[in-house]
Amino acid sequence: MDSQSNYQMKVVTGEFGYILQDVPHLADYFPDLPTYPNPLRSNPAYSVVKQYFVDMDDSVPQKIVVHRDTPRGVHFRRAGPRQKVCFASEEVNACIVTCGGLCPGLNTVIREIVHSLDYMYGVNEVLGIDGGYRGFYSKNTIPLTPKTVDDIHKRGGTIIGTSRGGHDTMKIVDSIQDRGINQVYIIGGDGTQKGAAVIYEEIRKRGLKVAVAGIPKTIDNDILVIDKSFGFDTAVEEAQRAINAAHVEAQSAENGIGVVKLMGRYCGFIAMYATLASRDVDCCLIPESPFYLEGQGGLFEYIEKTLKENGHMVIVIAEGAGQELLAAKDEQDASGNKLLQDVGLWISQKIKDHFSKEAKLPITLKYIDPTYMIRAIPSNASDNVYCTLLAQSAVHGAMAGYTGFISGLVNGRHTYIPFNRITEGQNKVVITDRMWARLLSSTNQPSFGEPKDLNDDGVRKDDAPPTQMLDDAGSSGDGKTVKMTNQPL
Repeated sequence: MDSQSNYQMKVVTGEFGYILQDVPHLADYFPDLPTYPNPLRSNPAYSVVKQYFVDMDDSVPQKIVVHRDTPRGVHFRRAGPRQKVCFASEEVNACIVTCGGLCPGLNTVIREIVHSLDYMYGVNEVLGIDGGYRGFYSKNTIPLTPKTVDDIHKRGGTIIGTSRGGHDTMKIVDSIQDRGINQVYIIGGDGTQKGAAVIYEEIRKRGLKVAVAGIPKTIDNDILVIDKSFGFDTAVEEAQRAINAAHVEAQSAENGIGVVKLMGRYCGFIAMYATLASRDVDCCLIPESPFYLEGQGGLFEYIEKTLKENGHMVIVIAEGAGQELLAAKDEQDASGNKLLQDVGLWISQKIKDHFSKEAKLPITLKYIDPTYMIRAIPSNASDNVYCTLLAQSAVHGAMAGYTGFISGLVNGRHTYIPFNRITEGQNKVVITDRMWARLLSSTNQPSFGEPKDLNDDGVRKDDAPPTQMLDDAGSSGDGKTVKMTNQPL
């Protein structure tokens, strides 16, 4: 997969340690770029809004908890409509592509991009790219109109299809150029957005007037910088059904154990939040918190103790937890992700073997794996609202001429974030943080990890830092920075 990025991030500095990690603008390489009055000026829906255009100097801080002498720190450009747009409505030919695995809310994002372009900006030409990145060069496009997408938010999946891999930068940009597309909306996770950054760079290299906007998608909630990803709330809510079923099964049998495997390849946010929401879970195992099975303080000892005290037990395990205890599987999927062993089946069998052979304690164990059921459902009310705002923010940004950005929520405010900031690592649960402490106090489980396994930030030493704490002007990843002292566009 060709996704090596040389993305250059604009950095604007100000007084008292103010840093704006800015996103590119078409005017950066089209000096005589024409602008037009924003069509929202005459939109009846916005006529009652006193201040519906975002000030050009508005920005959102990455860190909101500071000390008296703390520098103002890193900021991102605030999302929203601008007074001037860089595309006339009749010249816009937009496309939407979804990549990677399924996630609740994909259809809602597609719907709201189409509706926002049409109802807010009078854009009539919107295409769906069929089947992910490879659809740019190997399949026909799908015309999208407000009528065809009107009720798709009630369905799971994505109406334009998705796939992993298939990224060929030259073929994709050739297709964009040949079709006359000038706005590209890319919905996907960090791997997809790495590909989006490369597409943006090739478009800029060719001197094309094309805006590239990303909307971050990952059900695991492992994307850096943003507060959360869409579909996460729905996943946590739906996971309750599986946990409730496991609890009923466990409670109804003598020494009953319910094991539920949830999504979480590299991070355990779904498992952690589902556990906190349920309050029926006795043990939550996630990738960030190592555990061991046998011996004093091990999982088997805790299971036996819980069964003797309560007569039943519910265990939630993220799919990436405990992989170091399983035989390594040196394979990857089309997106480059390492294929994981089924830790749910493995740990269920280990528990059965231990209590039948070692502990001589009869148990009844039920294993539930709802992962693909959760991925395929429509988004709930909370995620539907969130998807709407993400889509509208992306459309406002592209129409205003911003490009090479993702639309994301930072400290409750919608922002435009440079691609390299969300692709430089992964968001992880910090197990020395208070949220993990709240979980431990809810489940009463021991903290299986040894202090030697953790670094000073409470992260396993073999993991990338969880960051959201970047205070300097540079990127902590491989993305290059371009320092600027003048005011942004």
